[in-house]
Amino acid sequence: MKKIAIVFTILLCIQAYGQKPRARDLGVPFSGTTGKFNAITDVKGVEVGYSTLIEGEGENNVGEGPVRTGVTAIFPRGKAKKFSPVYANWYSLNGNGEMTGTTWVTESGFLETPIMITNTNSVGVVRDAVLKWYVDTDWYGGEDWWYTYPVVAETYDGFLNDIYGFHVKEENVLEAIKNSSSGQIAEGNVGGGTGMMCLGFKGGTGTASRVLKIKDSTYTIGVLVQSNFGSKKNLSIAGVPVGIELKDTLNYKFNAPPKSRRQEGDGSIIVVLATDAPLLPHQLKRIAQRIPLGIGVVGGRGSNGSGDIFLAFSTANENAFNRDETATVISMPNDKMTPLFEATVQAVEEAIINAMIAAETMEGINSNKAYALPHDLLIKTLKKYNRLKE
Repeated sequence: MKKIAIVFTILLCIQAYGQKPRARDLGVPFSGTTGKFNAITDVKGVEVGYSTLIEGEGENNVGEGPVRTGVTAIFPRGKAKKFSPVYANWYSLNGNGEMTGTTWVTESGFLETPIMITNTNSVGVVRDAVLKWYVDTDWYGGEDWWYTYPVVAETYDGFLNDIYGFHVKEENVLEAIKNSSSGQIAEGNVGGGTGMMCLGFKGGTGTASRVLKIKDSTYTIGVLVQSNFGSKKNLSIAGVPVGIELKDTLNYKFNAPPKSRRQEGDGSIIVVLATDAPLLPHQLKRIAQRIPLGIGVVGGRGSNGSGDIFLAFSTANENAFNRDETATVISMPNDKMTPLFEATVQAVEEAIINAMIAAETMEGINSNKAYALPHDLLIKTLKKYNRLKE
């Protein structure tokens, strides 16, 4: 009883100051050391911004709503830095999804643009809006000839959102860009994650970070997830089969779901990973390939209907990109990378759970409802398995 009383006291304090609780606030135990904000923004220079669209209720009228969607923007070096490419690479566990611009990321080794995340049907408008923003803001610094491939990723929110109403507009993209900042960032029903569901409960946007030492150097890994995947039966938190324990609790309520072939476990997850470790593109591919291990810890299985797509970038080697001159860069030995792999798995696991903890119950089109993971029952379940952290 003492443990639960302490946790509820913490929750009351958090609510009093207007902050949403995160997984650690509930007593969920995790491995590894976090950065100051336990967020992707713990990697110096990274900025995140959102545009969140929540309008209407009741029966779905295509083009009118209800609307439950949004846009997320991630700037590797901040938007004020403008054109400043970072080494990057990507990986897909299951490719039933989209992340534009990735073929050039792999071919060139560089990410030249911000990363945008939205819903499945809005990839095109977001891509075009970002491209126009490059022109309007002289993103390429006065060059009279340039080409670029905006990186835009998606997950499907059509069970809560009027996705065929195409509600994301250019102004929403610009809002997410304008709102981008460092420091503490919001989680749950925000940005591109607004209408998403995860592992049997409400999902959305989540973030986490890890700080680690390799020899005499300290590095940070930060991740941001747009989490919309998985079966409730597979949900595992701190090694506890929470999905099985809560199998009859607050199941999705679909009064009139859209016609689809959706099967249990379908959905998607986008993961963006940032680090200040000096990694080259082939090493960032290795990092991206470890992201699914963190997803698997919480219950992801890479279902046939799931788009599991990941991008990793490094903010080190700031002057690596040069069109005309040979650049000198530093890189980490492969033999020293294992702690980065471990930190990746830890941060991805926590970011997904943070997304679920922060998410709130949401009713969308046709009164379809996705219920938030109940904090009190989660605490009770972790205590039952002696996994609640004091």
